[in-house]
Amino acid sequence: MSRALAVFHGRFGRATVYQLNRPFNVHAHREGHLIFHVGGTPAQIDVSDRRWLLEEDSIVAVNPWEPHNFVPSDLENGAIFFVLYVNAEWFAPNGANSHTLRFGRTHFKRTVSLNRHIRRTAALVCGAPSLASLDSELRQLIDSCYVESWQQSEPMQEARAVAAVTDFRVRKSIRLMSESPGAEIELDLIARQSGLSRPHFYRLFRTQTGVTPHLYLNTLIMEHALDALVTTEAPIADIGFDLGFSSQSAFTRFFAANVGMPPTDYRRAAKVLRP
Repeated sequence: MSRALAVFHGRFGRATVYQLNRPFNVHAHREGHLIFHVGGTPAQIDVSDRRWLLEEDSIVAVNPWEPHNFVPSDLENGAIFFVLYVNAEWFAPNGANSHTLRFGRTHFKRTVSLNRHIRRTAALVCGAPSLASLDSELRQLIDSCYVESWQQSEPMQEARAVAAVTDFRVRKSIRLMSESPGAEIELDLIARQSGLSRPHFYRLFRTQTGVTPHLYLNTLIMEHALDALVTTEAPIADIGFDLGFSSQSAFTRFFAANVGMPPTDYRRAAKVLRP
């Protein structure tokens, strides 16, 4: 039942409307993440170590690299969600990358004006928007959500920031994973090549990045998979093999566990908005 109703990739990141009725694996994104419920049964969103109820009067905001998961309430019919993945460089082109995009609260209420804006933008995404109209509408909506997340934050509340990676061994491990991310990468080998024992590598990596090496690698694989699906016509099986999966079914299971639907369904709905 989980399927993509509309997917747009652009400079801003991704704007999607999903019908979802299945849980995901815990995952993360390089992008900031805004999740809006627009129809059906409310769902729950796990962000880091806390669970939030997502209803039509609320918003869930996830910072870059924060582990999170979707937990549906209706496993039969699912519900409709408008989901934004926001590139930090688009949000603040002169900022310090993902460290600039930090929401004040994970869960906050929709104002009347925000609710109208969310529904208008979701309808636009489900239509056939021009690049100019969608980019402008998304900019306004994301800015409004960002400001509202801070206005509703507790006094003196600090953003849930992940500090920049400073340890040269962790930076080397990230470089090794990024050079050719794939399901066949052995993280124990990455640890040795970075000059760390396995236990030390896992502890240090999580301290420096906020996520486990496995979750970080999965994020890199998903980024490559999404890019290949929407910018090439390569067969699904070839994309999976290029990413180190032993079969198309193995790649499909991995993709569905992280996106909620098979790669064929995602590709069918996806469009790229170019300048």
